[in-house]
Amino acid sequence: MGGEAPPPATTTTTVSKRPYWRWSKHDFFPEPSFDSTNSYRAALANTGPRLKDRLLSRSTDEHELKELPIASENSMRRCLTAWDLTWLAFGSVVGSGIFVITGQEARLTSGPAVVLSYAISGFSALLSVLCYTEFAVDVPVAGGSFSFLRIELGDFVAFIAAGNILLEAVVGAAGLGRSWSSYFASMINNDPNFLRIEVDSFAPGFNLLDPLAVFVLFVANGIAMSGTRKTSILTWLSSIVTTLVIAFIIVVGFMHAKTANLVPFFPFGVKGVFSSAAVVYWSYTGFDMVATMAEETKNPARDIPIGLIGSMSMITVIYCLMALALVMMQNYTQIDKDAAYSVAFTSIGMNWAKYLVSVCALKGMTTSLLVGSMGQARYMTQIARSHMIPPFFALVHPKTGTPMNATLVITIVSSVFALFTSLDVLSSVFSISTLFIFLLMAVALLVRRYYDRKSTSKGDLMKVVSCILVIMVASAVGTALWSTDRFGWIGYTVAAGVWFLATLVMSFLPKQKSPKVWGVPLVPWLPALSILTNLFLMGSLGSEAFLRFLICSSVMLVYYVLVGVHATYDVEHQNSQESKIVERMEAANEGVL
Repeated sequence: MGGEAPPPATTTTTVSKRPYWRWSKHDFFPEPSFDSTNSYRAALANTGPRLKDRLLSRSTDEHELKELPIASENSMRRCLTAWDLTWLAFGSVVGSGIFVITGQEARLTSGPAVVLSYAISGFSALLSVLCYTEFAVDVPVAGGSFSFLRIELGDFVAFIAAGNILLEAVVGAAGLGRSWSSYFASMINNDPNFLRIEVDSFAPGFNLLDPLAVFVLFVANGIAMSGTRKTSILTWLSSIVTTLVIAFIIVVGFMHAKTANLVPFFPFGVKGVFSSAAVVYWSYTGFDMVATMAEETKNPARDIPIGLIGSMSMITVIYCLMALALVMMQNYTQIDKDAAYSVAFTSIGMNWAKYLVSVCALKGMTTSLLVGSMGQARYMTQIARSHMIPPFFALVHPKTGTPMNATLVITIVSSVFALFTSLDVLSSVFSISTLFIFLLMAVALLVRRYYDRKSTSKGDLMKVVSCILVIMVASAVGTALWSTDRFGWIGYTVAAGVWFLATLVMSFLPKQKSPKVWGVPLVPWLPALSILTNLFLMGSLGSEAFLRFLICSSVMLVYYVLVGVHATYDVEHQNSQESKIVERMEAANEGVL
């Protein structure tokens, strides 16, 4: 796993002479397929061959690192260190989840065993962090998982992931905005809906309008647009304060703890623990946003592993201690599902402490919004660089060095969600989308280690594909058996045995690639385990979450067939033609010489 660090990504350093704020059709759809109605009709008529081309297409490390950033016209600035990344990860992860979702799940789904839910989710998150870290060190670009999947699994899979990444960004920001509003309202009137406007004619879950959440989103995104370094400094300063307040919550919580409140420990059964684990996974998300900051990191090979793995290990321990302190302070039946920690301190007579807790929660949500704003916009920037969405959103502002267009559109769309949609609806959609992306990342890592387009034979490729498919099917079957209570322990044992054998067989296959600098240990076991845990947590979610996920994915597919496949096809083949012309010119020059 050793080696020298790859050189920093080569991005364009020439400041564009074109104005940043421009709105022509060419800025949104510069591809030949969209030149006229006739050209678009011709493109649609060739959708089949083009879709096949995109399914088989793969990007490369060099393409993501050196060619795509040119579309941004101006460079992002390398200004972040391991210290910055550690606190950016802490600030992005420690937000609404621990302060809001903990109470909701302890009260309704898992009881005191919510502590185990956090441990399970933390373990699964750490597996995903390892996969992200290896990719981010090797390919330090703004695209994060989108770029990594595009390299290993191709354009089509990357687009599905991209759609879910953007859905995650929008839903996550909206959820944070709603949580911020709930805590602020609870400080004023002990009613989380105090500042919301109820509209009886709207469906439940969408009938409480939240203008304060919209305001908070615009303020946070405005700060994020002002500059990466400024936002980073603000984040780590405020995160240090949060750490001190969290220490206070844990210490005081255990001082007023009652072991009697832990009985019964499993009031909703073991299934309640795993159902909660799937939802509280929201509390761990955000580290993937930090992976998108790799393009702005001074020394990715050193700083990213320290920042991501170190911070997530610390956060897992903190979350388990905070959850344990809450369920020991109050019986789970008395926990307030909207402002759990504030109400818990009030119940032990520390009325003043509830304001400290609420301020800490608000601060945590604010920093999560700040880091989320940066990460979401950088995801969108790299997706736009590939032309899967209009390249207008790839532009980086010459003065701030931030992708303002991408940030603005994320702000507007997330504000619409935050205005109408309740937190429970948002959390289920967010969790399944996030787990799906992390599942794909584990698959991509296995492909990266065991498959090389230049040297792997078809026979070896089929062995790799077969092992991965069996690992996924065994994980899915085991999850289905668990959810339906069919065949009992015999079914689980058979599914686990098949998963183990497939992983064991894969461990004997020859690895085609080694990580350039830092690599995930125990491959293929840890990535295979990540596939299992992510599928298991997905299976623990309700049917409504899958229905919403399928509806959103269907909309994404319609857009891809009508727009994305043609734009990326044009760009890919235009670049190929230009490369051939350059090669011919070089050959001709050599002949003359």
